[in-house]
Formats: sequence, C-alpha cells, structure tokens
Amino acid sequence: MSIGHVMKPLRVITSIEALLVFSAIIRVALILYSEWHDARSLVKYTDVDYLVFSDATSFTLTPGPLNHAQGPLGKWVNVGDPYRRETYRYTPLLAILLAPNKWLHKSFGKYLFAGCDILAGILMYKLLASAILPHTDPMALHLLNPIVIGISTRGSSESVLSLFVLLTLFCALRGWWDTAALLLGVSAHWKIYPVIYGVSCVGIIATENQRGGRKSRAAGVFPKSLNTVRFAVMSAGTFLALGACMYSIWGYPFVHETYLYHLHRRDHRHNFSPYFYQIYLTHPGIPTSAVTNPSVWKTFLRSPLTSFLTQLVLSLSSGLFFIRTRQDMIMGWFMQTATFVIFNKVCTSQYFLWYLLFIPLLSLSSPKYIICWIGTQALWLSQAYRVDIVYVVGHSWVLAGIADGYGVQRKRIQY
Repeated sequence: MSIGHVMKPLRVITSIEALLVFSAIIRVALILYSEWHDARSLVKYTDVDYLVFSDATSFTLTPGPLNHAQGPLGKWVNVGDPYRRETYRYTPLLAILLAPNKWLHKSFGKYLFAGCDILAGILMYKLLASAILPHTDPMALHLLNPIVIGISTRGSSESVLSLFVLLTLFCALRGWWDTAALLLGVSAHWKIYPVIYGVSCVGIIATENQRGGRKSRAAGVFPKSLNTVRFAVMSAGTFLALGACMYSIWGYPFVHETYLYHLHRRDHRHNFSPYFYQIYLTHPGIPTSAVTNPSVWKTFLRSPLTSFLTQLVLSLSSGLFFIRTRQDMIMGWFMQTATFVIFNKVCTSQYFLWYLLFIPLLSLSSPKYIICWIGTQALWLSQAYRVDIVYVVGHSWVLAGIADGYGVQRKRIQY
C-alpha cells in the first residue's frame, strides 16, 4: 500500500475535523453575539419562539395553584402547564428538554440546537460515506449554510427535529426497520409532518418482500408478509404511546395546541403560502373578510382542511411515485417534504429547513435553481401579496428541475 493511499483518508479526517470545529466556532460566536446584541437593541437577534420555549419551561418547572398540569394524572405529578404560555404549540418534551435554561443559562437551548446542527452534519457524512459518496462538500453545504446557522442560533428548535428525521433515514437505508419505526414515531410526535414518510417506508418494505430483498433483523421471528404491518404498528404505537403519556399528564391542552390547532390555523401574516392572500382577505380579524351567508362552495374553499387535503395527497403520492428502492429514499423524502412545505397553508422561512435537510445528500445542484429559489423569496418579501403565486411557481419549477435531474442521473447509473 502506498503512502498516498494512507494519507488520503487522513486528509479527509483532518478536513472533517476542521469543518466541524469551524462551524462550531461560528455558532458559538453568534450565540454570544446574540446575548450582547439583545441587551443593547430593540430589534432582537433571538427569535421570539425561543422566548416562548423559555417561558413554557418556566411554567412547567414552577407549578402553583393556578398553574398545574391538566391531565388525568396531573394532580399526582408536581409539574406545571407549559400551555399557560400563549402561542406555545409544541410537545411538552421540548419545554422539559430546555430545563437548563432555567437553572443553568438562558442560552442553553441555543447551544443545544446548534449542537443538533453539528450532529446532523456528522450524520450526513455517515450517510454520504455509506449510501452515496464519501465527500465533505455536501456536509459543508449544511454546516455552513447561513439559513441553517441563523435559525438555530436565533433559538429555533427545528434542528432537533432534523436530527430525528436524519436518524430515521439513516436506519431505514440500512434496513433497520424496527429502529426506523420507533424514530419515525418520535419524529411525528415532535412535529406531525414526518408521518408522510411512513407511506414510503411501508412501500419499500413491501417491495423488498416481493423481490426477496434483504431480511430485516426480525425476519426470523415474523414472516416477511407481516413486516409492513410490523413497521406500521411500531411507528404508530410509538406515536400513540408518547401522545397518551403526554395526555395523561397535560390533558386536552396538549392535544389541541400540539396537533389540532394546526389543522385549522389561519396565519394571515408572515408566510409564503399560496393560500396567503385568500386567508388574508377572509381572516376574521380583517374588516374586508365579513361575508353574509357565504355559499357552501365558498365555505368549502375557505376551509383550512381543503388545503390540507390537497397538500396531503400531493406529498403522499410524490413519495410513492419517486421511491422504488432504498436508494430512492433521499430523493423521495425530499420531494415529499418540499411538496408538503410549498403547498402548506402556513409557510415561514423555518419550514424551508425541512427540505433543505436533504439537499446536501442529493448531490444535485444548478446555479439557475439556486438563483430561482433565492430570487422568488426576495421578490415575495419585497411585494408580498402581489406576487405570492410567484413563490409557488418558482419553487415548483425548482422542484421539477431537481426531479428531472435525478431521473437522468438514475438512468445513467442503471445503464
């Protein structure tokens, strides 16, 4: 073996270490800057959601006569109600996870979220090394992405969910379906949208069973024909078990604020949704929205459930269409997530992280798509309601271009 063969992996390791250290330094510096900036400026660097998280943690850790968990077991557990904080619409686990904000340091959560960013980058490299190509450039695309850095250091918890989703993907690509099912249940508990990945997972398991693919770790116990049922039961069971546990302590407020609220949510302000202007004109708080006895058809079109149904059909069908084997999962999950976000009735910049997570793993890039993706957002932000459809058309074009490029690349690999 030549010295060159020995030194090459050492250089890769060194570059990975340098990238991780550099990205960690950037995040720590920005978190320190956020403390300095927030103390001196009316316009805060810290996201208002982080203040909501911190307040919810305080409510959870300081129970009292007017602040106690409302679930059936709430009176037996000495814990407060995080939903006493208005606009806290997350799992109570997030409030508990940020407990050190209360007794250690107020910026603990930011460091935690930034740490999840770093772990996600490491996991991306593991995925690239095992399933695609061992290269650090895509890893750098995530770790040095200013959108990713900014959102986590400002105090958004999206990086925690991103880590759960990547772990689920990591296990699924290796055929560790039991672990993937458990992680999918945890991810869906944290935020409901990862449930869309379950359809593609079940489809792959069924396809592998038909083609005599690799046996899962439990194949010796369960017949292959039951592997799909096993995955569905384990993932749904994990989701329901976590939900039942949270409900037993925090009661209906947990169910409503964490899940049900998002079904009828109508955000008429900060969003990139194609339904934005319609929601704005028909929002109860807008004077022009008053309509006397609207028709059944108009009532149906204005219902938040109508947009949800369209979004769900598109995201689920795109997963079934693009995913044929495990190797298609990254592309399939990207298409599902991007479709889900683009056609969501509420869409903010934080939601972009849900599908940006997969871009480094696709190894597909084109300047024209990057320019379009950034340009349509800039145009929307500059003109808002006048061109909200431009954002949808532009991002849909980018999505179609990436899908087309992936199809060409896949054909080259096959032939």
